[in-house]
Amino acid sequence: GSGAVAAIKKNWATFFNANTSTSKRLALLQDGDKLASVIKAQSTNPLASTASAKVSHVTLTGTDQASVTYSILVGGQPVLKGRQGVAVYENGVWKVGLASFCDLLKLENAGKSSGLPPSCPG
Repeated sequence: GSGAVAAIKKNWATFFNANTSTSKRLALLQDGDKLASVIKAQSTNPLASTASAKVSHVTLTGTDQASVTYSILVGGQPVLKGRQGVAVYENGVWKVGLASFCDLLKLENAGKSSGLPPSCPG
């Protein structure tokens, strides 16, 4: 319950923190190993260096999944507010769901799915 919610909030903040190492980010992303090149590329984006995430609400939807409401901030200012995402529980760790990460990549790609990593759901 509350331990899972706290872990999800902490892990999302860690994942989206520019100072978090690539290896740690990969460990906090569902199927992170399949997206290593994308995570590495993101780390060189100047915008990403000031980006962070704040989770405002978590609802556990099962023993291994949760619905997450979050905002992306750049320079401490919200730029994407009230986004809906998912967290998944894998190997004892609450992770940012692949669908949520791919949703952000799609936004970054002018709303297009073409050109996204093959592991992103269509």
